[in-house]
Amino acid sequence: MIYTSAYSSPLGSILLAADEIGLTGLWFEGQKYFANTLPEGRVSKETEILTVAKDWLDIYFSGKEPTFTPPLHSAGSEFRQAVWRILLEIPYGQTITYGEIARRMAEIKKVTHMSAQAVGGAIGHNVVSIIIPCHRVVGTNGSLTGYAGGIDKKISLLKLEHANISHLFVPQRELHLRQGTGTFCKRYYLDEPD
Repeated sequence: MIYTSAYSSPLGSILLAADEIGLTGLWFEGQKYFANTLPEGRVSKETEILTVAKDWLDIYFSGKEPTFTPPLHSAGSEFRQAVWRILLEIPYGQTITYGEIARRMAEIKKVTHMSAQAVGGAIGHNVVSIIIPCHRVVGTNGSLTGYAGGIDKKISLLKLEHANISHLFVPQRELHLRQGTGTFCKRYYLDEPD
């Protein structure tokens, strides 16, 4: 049985889901893939696991690093599970690139190369956002891309963790100039965290 409960965060409403083993989902309301793994027979009910997850979120949104991880039971392929385990190793307030995760996955799989796009797909389908910190993953060039909850929330989460985001930027659509031969990309750099 899957149980669900809502959590009101400073960044918007969050839906939590858990079974008897652990947390199966954590989504910002309206995010990409919102609640896409929830079965129809779910029950809205507070459980011990959901309470522990809410305690974790209370600590996190107060600007402190939680010292525990709620029980997790996220469903996904072996590949996705491996990527999500790497995400759990990213220290609070730090970032890592998709390329670095791909390199680590190549080592785990004992292959010479792993696609950063495949890694990005696994990260994008992370069903327990924030706790499995996919918001800490950035592009190799410093771009803030690929957060299912939205780039604004990714920035807010990194600022909450006091991550150094001075070198990161939000890419805008590439501007193709009809005159001339170059392709340009506007970059909007972020301010230092508060």
